[in-house]
Amino acid sequence: MNPELADSPFLRACHRRPVPRTPVWFMRQAGRALPEYHAVREGVPMLTACATPDLVVEITMQPVRRYGVDAAVFFSDIVVPLRAIGIDLDIKPGVGPVVADPIRDAAAIETLRPLEPGDVPYVTEAVRTLTGELGATPLIGFAGAPFTLAAYLIEGGPSKSHDRTKAMMYGEPRLWHALMDRLTGITLGFLRVQAEAGASAVQLFDSWVGAVAPEDYREFVMPYTRRIFAGLTDLDIPRIHFGVGTGELLGLLGEAGADVVGVDWRVPLDEAARRVGPGRALQGNLDPAVLFAPWEVVERRAADVLARGAKAEGHVFNLGHGVPPTADPGQLARLTDFVHETSAR
Repeated sequence: MNPELADSPFLRACHRRPVPRTPVWFMRQAGRALPEYHAVREGVPMLTACATPDLVVEITMQPVRRYGVDAAVFFSDIVVPLRAIGIDLDIKPGVGPVVADPIRDAAAIETLRPLEPGDVPYVTEAVRTLTGELGATPLIGFAGAPFTLAAYLIEGGPSKSHDRTKAMMYGEPRLWHALMDRLTGITLGFLRVQAEAGASAVQLFDSWVGAVAPEDYREFVMPYTRRIFAGLTDLDIPRIHFGVGTGELLGLLGEAGADVVGVDWRVPLDEAARRVGPGRALQGNLDPAVLFAPWEVVERRAADVLARGAKAEGHVFNLGHGVPPTADPGQLARLTDFVHETSAR
């Protein structure tokens, strides 16, 4: 890693080192809120776009050019590695990932083979191109965590209650652990492909894990999360962990091995710092809905996030979830400038 990149505000914050200003990036910054994204994606299905290096590079770069954020996030989707190993699924507009044959028995679990770098050559190509274009701006690789992937595979698509998922977890623990074991290997493999190609940090998205109680997280989820983070230690890059509705799990998310714990908008960052404990940086956590309020409200709320984030050992400003598809790009650009100017020291 070149010295200028290693000294970037984003990586300094992740490593809990002093920063010249609070770094900022936005989950889902690469995509749906940008008109230039819709222009290049016109007529191209989501998973086709994710497997086309030129498109991946262009879409990843768009928010860096427009907003001046401190990190780029690799344009992909959490189901890409599942599709790459042969799972019959697609992303339906307005719905999300839909699995043709949900995985609910041992025979189906056996079909989940390990991910090899040769399964996703477009990822390696795109990451290498991006690291060249980004220069001193870090690239964040990402993957879906085993619990969230399991929820999609078991339910067959998005679910609000995750009833089938929890039924397997509680009622068929041997089957559950077999599934989580396979998905852990796939997720770790996907993250390593990105990191070995040049990504400066990785984020593990466990979008739906907030549906799990702390004691169940510790028994049914944490061993696999811990294995993923441990499997990245040799790469010496920051490991970020994020989930939605994880207020009761924040301490466990850090305990699982994350260097940076992502926080949604439900828990103030000073309280999150207390729950997570020492030795971790925090990322977050402006409520995405605030973007639709008048600028003076955005400014006030963002200033509060910065003040509370200062209580953490390191802070990366972000939203508490992804950029809404109807958000105003101008509001995000203004927010980026505000965070930089307000936190400069």
